[in-house]
Amino acid sequence: MSSRTVPPHTASTRAASARTTVRVMGRRALVTLTATSAALTAFTLPATAATPGGPAPAHASQGGNGDQAITLDGSRAFPESVAADRHFVYASSIGDGTVYRGRPGATTLEPFLPAGQDGRTQAAGIKITGNRLLVAGAFSGRFFVYSTSGRLVAAYTVPETGEQTLVNDAAVAPNGDVYITDSLRAVVYRIPAAEVDGPATGAHRTLRVAYHLPDYVAGQSNGNGITTAPDGTSLIIGYWYSGALYRLDLTTGGVRMIDAPPLPSADGIVRQGNTLYVARSVNNEVTELRLSAGSTRAVVVSERTFPGADTTTGVAVSGGRLLVTNSQMDTYLYGEPLTSPAFTIESLPLR
Repeated sequence: MSSRTVPPHTASTRAASARTTVRVMGRRALVTLTATSAALTAFTLPATAATPGGPAPAHASQGGNGDQAITLDGSRAFPESVAADRHFVYASSIGDGTVYRGRPGATTLEPFLPAGQDGRTQAAGIKITGNRLLVAGAFSGRFFVYSTSGRLVAAYTVPETGEQTLVNDAAVAPNGDVYITDSLRAVVYRIPAAEVDGPATGAHRTLRVAYHLPDYVAGQSNGNGITTAPDGTSLIIGYWYSGALYRLDLTTGGVRMIDAPPLPSADGIVRQGNTLYVARSVNNEVTELRLSAGSTRAVVVSERTFPGADTTTGVAVSGGRLLVTNSQMDTYLYGEPLTSPAFTIESLPLR
C-alpha cells in the first residue's frame, strides 16, 4: 500500500471519490446518536455468532512508500482506537470489547483482554500511562483501568442521570490525572492519579464530573478525541459533529474554541510536541495541524489518506510511524457488508 498527502483544498474532491461504503457512512453521518445507539443494540452480536467473512487472516502488506497493514486476529475486531508505548501496540474493539496487543513492528495483534471480561462489551478510546492501560467503554457508559499485565485496577460507570452516554476517549495530565470525554453528555470526567495508580483490586466506582463543555448538539456525537496541550495546563478536545477544536483550562475550567479550520468527523487525536494528528472517520484521513504558542490557534499542515482507508477513527504514534485504525465502523453501526474480512491498522511513515 502507499499513502499520499492531500492539500487541504483538494480534500473534498478526494472524499467525493471514496468508495461506496464510505459514501454510505457519509450519508448517514448526520443520523442522531439516539438512533445510532439503538442500532448498536440491534447489530451487536453475541461473541459466538457467525460474522460474514469468518476470522481475519494474519497478513501484512507493504507498499512502495513503506506503508504496512497490521492485522487484528479477530472476526469482530472493528478497531476503534489504537495506542502504543515502547513495549506494545494496543487496539480496542468497538464490536465486542476485546483489547488486542502486539509488539511494535509485529504484523498481527492478538487478543489480550477477552471480550466481555469485567463487563467490557465495547471498547472505544484506549490509552497507556506508565504501567496502566485505560479503556473507554463507549455506549456501555463504562471506563476501565487495567495494569499492563492485564489485572483490573478499577471499573467505572457514568453517573445515573437518565441521559444517554458515549464514553469515548481519555487523556492523561502531567500529574497523572485522567480526563475522559462523553460524546453525548456535555461533561469531562476525571479520575485522580491516586486511583489510576492504586492497587489492582477490581473496585467499582462512579465517574465524577470535573468540567462542563459548551456547544453540544443534542443527539449528536460531540466531544470526542482528547489530548493534553503542550503546556500541560490545558486539554484539547475535538468535536466530531461540528469539527471544532476546544481548549479547556485545567486551572479555571474555562473553555475556548481554538482558532482552526473546522474538522468534521474529528475522532481520535494524538499530539507530538506542537503537532496534532486528528483521525477523521467519515473523511478517511488524518489531518496534521501545527499549534500556536498557548494553543489558541491551529494551522492545517496536511491532510493524509491511503488506499483502503476504512472509517479511520483512531490514531497513535509508534517508533516514528503513524498508526491509523481501519475501523469499518459503518459496517458495525449500520449492518453494511464487511468491506474486508481482515480488520487492520495502517502503519505509515510519520513523514
